Amino acid sequence: MSATTLTNVSRHCQTCCVFPAFPVICPNSAFHCFSLFQVLAICAYSKLFNHHTLPQDAKERAREILDNCEGKSIGSYTKPAGINCVRNHVARYIEKRDGGITADPKNIYLISGTNMSLTLIFRLLIDCRNPAKTGIMVPVPNSPLISESVSLMHGAVIHYFLDEEQVWSLDVVELQRSLTEGRRHCVPKALCIVNPGSPTGHVLSRSCIESVIRFAAEERLFLLVDEAYQMNVYDESSQFHSFKKVLFEMGPKYSSTVELVTLFSISKGLVAEAGARGSVMELINLVPEVQELVELLSEIYASCPLTSQIVIDVATKPPQPGEVSYPVYISEKQSFQKEMSEKAHLTEQMFNSVPGMRCHPINSGIYAFPRIEIPAKAREKAKLLHQEPDLFYCLKLLEETGYFLIPGKVFGQRDGIFHFRMSILAPAESLKIALKTITQFHCKFTAEFS
Repeated sequence: MSATTLTNVSRHCQTCCVFPAFPVICPNSAFHCFSLFQVLAICAYSKLFNHHTLPQDAKERAREILDNCEGKSIGSYTKPAGINCVRNHVARYIEKRDGGITADPKNIYLISGTNMSLTLIFRLLIDCRNPAKTGIMVPVPNSPLISESVSLMHGAVIHYFLDEEQVWSLDVVELQRSLTEGRRHCVPKALCIVNPGSPTGHVLSRSCIESVIRFAAEERLFLLVDEAYQMNVYDESSQFHSFKKVLFEMGPKYSSTVELVTLFSISKGLVAEAGARGSVMELINLVPEVQELVELLSEIYASCPLTSQIVIDVATKPPQPGEVSYPVYISEKQSFQKEMSEKAHLTEQMFNSVPGMRCHPINSGIYAFPRIEIPAKAREKAKLLHQEPDLFYCLKLLEETGYFLIPGKVFGQRDGIFHFRMSILAPAESLKIALKTITQFHCKFTAEFS
């Protein structure tokens, strides 16, 4: 595989293609005995209502969904924002998540994937007619898809760096530096936040979120927050706080003025059905005229397929206590979270036991993003080959071990500092073997180029 090919693959493989190399096999869904596929099957083939082996709660959920569809069929068109019962269930999920803060279903839109949600919002924010480009503040490191979406809409990307030394926290001083720099060449309009973070696995503290909200209010910046991994925080020392919850608990000075859009996806978390391409977008404090434009744009190209809406429905309203499927659901949920926590701790410990590698706690998500030291001779060799040092490192690893890691350069990093991203989704025994192989390679690589 050429360096160019690997670079192209690494830029676009954002799910579970990291580990192992060939073939790529990673479990993406936590649940196997869950009612999700039963509900989908019943909605698609109504004769299954009479099938005695399917649980009653799955049938009841399917009936509720079909009753909300035009023609009582999933072959029907739906409203651009999604069918009412699913939006209502999402609203109740958000209210429960945020301790009772009201969520209006009218402000909730079901969109065909987070990337499409980003595109929709950037289309609203970015003024292509103005010679001075609209600036969007984007975190580093992060998925390149956000920056690429901004560029596609002819906006200007303003990078700000997360503080690796403070476990990838977000420093308002850095935000101010980035904003000041951005104002020299564009008109900054929005601040993008990713919490929980990916590929870093960090979770922002409440005090940090409050500081960000104050900063956005003072600088009159639109807040766009990707909270895709909110259902996948498994470290006991971390707690997910939604930006909406913190915003409203800060009082009317902020809750009635700060424009906020939050996103989350069914590609992440416990259900993790990436192929369904479904996401949830909630609008807070957008004026009616702008919200009408969101409705129009969602109708044109972002409307969520009905099958994806069903997945969203089950993800945000899983089996409840007393329902037939609940014991299986809660058992698999607890098992998955325990397993992910153990694998995260194992990964952190293994990497931190090797000189020249450092990995911060992985509190959420499915990736590790360790920092690696690359000797000067290796950097010189990479330069001769017209490769970034971390790409050179990952290619050497691929050639010698067969494991495919994504260079940190893909997600952004400070000059002279190097990382790689790897998935921790593999079964525990396979993960142990891989971690041992990678750490042994690092020691060998360091000795070879020292």
